[in-house]
Amino acid sequence: MMTDPIADMLTRIKNSIMAGHKEVKVPHSKMKEKIAGILKREGFIEDYEVIGEIPKKEILIKFKIYKGKNAITELKRISKPGRRIYVDKDEIPWVMNGLGIAIISTSKGLLTDREARKNKIGGEVICYVW
Repeated sequence: MMTDPIADMLTRIKNSIMAGHKEVKVPHSKMKEKIAGILKREGFIEDYEVIGEIPKKEILIKFKIYKGKNAITELKRISKPGRRIYVDKDEIPWVMNGLGIAIISTSKGLLTDREARKNKIGGEVICYVW
């Protein structure tokens, strides 16, 4: 049984990038779909699509290649099931001095660190991407 599906998703993406793949499939969940949406909106991935039927729904993530390199350098899970990390609106972290993003789960849904700062809301820090 998987205890942290988000960490699993990030690990699959990281491993696929390191293996030189152009895309990866991850088991579907609404949260993962929202994370993929943020990655696309922020320019870290080319595209994503939900494929298959329930219960075997998956998210196909297509990587963005820029000048022969992948747009994602690193993904890091911050808040884990055993140790949740919450931040106040004034403590929202800067990732790589603003070059990367923090994905934060707020009362208004999943937001990037920039959006959370703009909306003046804190939340649970899901992961960093740069």
